[in-house]
Amino acid sequence: MLQEPDKLRQLNGKGRERGNDPVATRNRKAERFARYDSADYLKTPEDVAEYLLAAFEDGGDDAAYMAHVIGIAARAHGGMTKLAKETGMTRAGLYKALSKDGNPSFDTIIKAMRVLGVRLVPQLAPSR
Repeated sequence: MLQEPDKLRQLNGKGRERGNDPVATRNRKAERFARYDSADYLKTPEDVAEYLLAAFEDGGDDAAYMAHVIGIAARAHGGMTKLAKETGMTRAGLYKALSKDGNPSFDTIIKAMRVLGVRLVPQLAPSR
């Protein structure tokens, strides 16, 4: 029986598809990776400003993404508790607003960015 070329590439020479060998699956150890957090690399106010600038350029049309990266910058600044004290907001409210699914008010964004030492500056968008 002839097999399609794509199917032949998937076979391991024994008539079985790659990745479906139960013995190999049992013997394979789970890979472990170190936790990655962008906040660990934001050491200075300049780092925070550059991070936010790059994130806003990449995802500037996605308000939830922008709120999320401000939350990451807040963690680098000393955490949500410190940011909450400095903005006069509740820690829980900041976590909710600056989460991936958050929907912060413009006032929350301005307060958080002011405390982080950055500001929003209008800039002409490139022509499409």
